[in-house]
Amino acid sequence: MGEHGYFFGNLDKRHQKRFDQLVKEHTHAVNGAVSGLSALPGTARPFAATQAMSRFLTNEDIGFSALIEPAQDATRTELAKSDSPFALAIHDWSMFQFHTHRSKTDRLQRTHSQDRGYELGSALIVDAADGRPLGAMELRLRTASGMLSTRIGPTSLPAGHVDELIEVMEASPRWKLGKLLVHVIDREADSVGHYRAWASKGHRFLVRADDDRWVMWQDRECQLKDVVRGLSLQFQDVLDASGESEEVTIASGVGRIRVASTEVVLHRPAKTNTGEKTAGGYKKKKVVAGDPLRLRLVVTRVVNDVGKVIAQWCLLTNVEVCWADAACVGRWYAWRWRIETYHKLLKSSGLNAEEWQQESGEAFLRRLCIATMACLTVWHLQRDASEEAGQLRKVLVRLSGRQLKRGVDSTAPALLAGLEKLLSIDDLLRDEDLAEVLALARKVLPRLFRSG
Repeated sequence: MGEHGYFFGNLDKRHQKRFDQLVKEHTHAVNGAVSGLSALPGTARPFAATQAMSRFLTNEDIGFSALIEPAQDATRTELAKSDSPFALAIHDWSMFQFHTHRSKTDRLQRTHSQDRGYELGSALIVDAADGRPLGAMELRLRTASGMLSTRIGPTSLPAGHVDELIEVMEASPRWKLGKLLVHVIDREADSVGHYRAWASKGHRFLVRADDDRWVMWQDRECQLKDVVRGLSLQFQDVLDASGESEEVTIASGVGRIRVASTEVVLHRPAKTNTGEKTAGGYKKKKVVAGDPLRLRLVVTRVVNDVGKVIAQWCLLTNVEVCWADAACVGRWYAWRWRIETYHKLLKSSGLNAEEWQQESGEAFLRRLCIATMACLTVWHLQRDASEEAGQLRKVLVRLSGRQLKRGVDSTAPALLAGLEKLLSIDDLLRDEDLAEVLALARKVLPRLFRSG
């Protein structure tokens, strides 16, 4: 165990201590213009901190799987407190743009010359009872040199994003979460071939489908949008524990959830990529027949306070209705945006990863593992319902200087910024007397620091 109670597997004590310090410093909204971290006052000179970070991130004796273990262990501990028999594994991808970072020679180039960097695939665990993010169990990084992963063992380089998921699903029992896992993926994963492959392996999934997908419904072939019209009179509000209409916050705003459900059958053959291209540059596909697959369709709407539909999702799942009714399924998908806020916290709203100066995908992924622990720290603080935690959140938001929306207690970026300042204060007061520091400030800057 490290000093914060994290499990470190095969990290020796020296590396454990360094990992703890890096997580502490990463709780700072990092200045990305240096290779390492902005040193906390009094702990080390910036150049020394940069050297220490560089040595840690290029140490090949520390595997990616060892660096993700603290996050995995903390996630398991929090998940054990959940009342739900399920856990949600939310999958998504995010591109970290480094088109001007020429020192990174293994950058992946996608659609054009400016679309260059590293592509992160994440598996984020979310509590199925209340939608709170708990931690990342796996990170994968696509580079020009191949795929890097925190998973133990070899990792292949599938042709596309969705092709990666079968390996993730197959590896997920080794996470030992103690819950039934439901894999939640956005519309990119709407693929008959993948649905059949996942179902044949016994994996539970929840995917947003295109409304033009063809299915069999009530003994006739039609598109999902036709099914939605047929269900128009069956939508019902999702109610919370007090019997009131449940509200959810999504990118489009706040609204109440309404759902309708039925059963559909995917009967058409799958179309899979061959890995080759036509003379016109299009991807070649082959038709693969398969058995009809019976799934639940849960149509979920988010309606604002004036009755306008601000979001509508056609959700396909193989989770049995006895385990999760339509309201539960709709709620689960509404929480999918948690992974987008996680990627945003890594990038623009907290840790500024697109400004990091590490010169290889390997070093970048190592630093992402450390940054993930910083994210997990503030998530757990948000989750803590104790009076003391509530008071600390107020202090951190005040220290952050962030303006929050009315009724919002805290946000992860605000807690991250406030915690950085609190850690700096703590570090300063280990060596300095507060009264002496204030007296000095009043003498040198009397207009800003007044007596009394």
